[in-house]
Amino acid sequence: MVHNLLFPNYMPLYKDIHLADHTRILVWNISESENVLQRDIFLNQHNLARFRNMKSEMHRRAFLSVRKLMKLAGYSDADLYYDTLGKPNLRDNKHISITHSHEYSAIIVSDKSAGIDLEWARAKVLRIADKFASDELLYLPEDNPNRIQILTVIWGVKESIFKIRNEAGISFKDHIYVPPFDLEGGKAQGVLTFAGETVNYNIEFITFADFVLVWAFESESQN
Repeated sequence: MVHNLLFPNYMPLYKDIHLADHTRILVWNISESENVLQRDIFLNQHNLARFRNMKSEMHRRAFLSVRKLMKLAGYSDADLYYDTLGKPNLRDNKHISITHSHEYSAIIVSDKSAGIDLEWARAKVLRIADKFASDELLYLPEDNPNRIQILTVIWGVKESIFKIRNEAGISFKDHIYVPPFDLEGGKAQGVLTFAGETVNYNIEFITFADFVLVWAFESESQN
């Protein structure tokens, strides 16, 4: 069951979603200045170097907002490390996935391996659809009034699955397929076919403020 707490717009913590299996999703509205976000945030040496090398102020603010979310989840920057492929991990062996887009950031922390992605649903997705989708375009006619949102969900599904598997060589277009789904239902499926195996994923998604937030788990019952 999803317990969703929506806070007033002026509060940076935008959503706090509790799922089964000790899974928590936190969403931050990045409305503060960089100086305000830095308060009470201590970065380890590696992440401090990453932060200082970021040329974009928006990226720095997103980076700091993720640390705010981690703090709300009971973690500090010292609890986070990245593997050789750049995948984030927690030292207590729980799983974490991180995402941000424009003025929002989000994390998922779970006992199970999980991936999360946040995308702004905008017309640009129509122009780049053939870069990340193939068979999905066969069931999505160009005159579908919800084409932008559906394509954005598909993109988010593929990003989320990639964050779980996180292997070089995976193609969104060629290796990950999203079967038809009900946009209103908030659930979908994803299939990764790569390196001689097929893995199924359970997907959930929500929309808010023209954004689509997608999260994925590997299906417990594989075919």
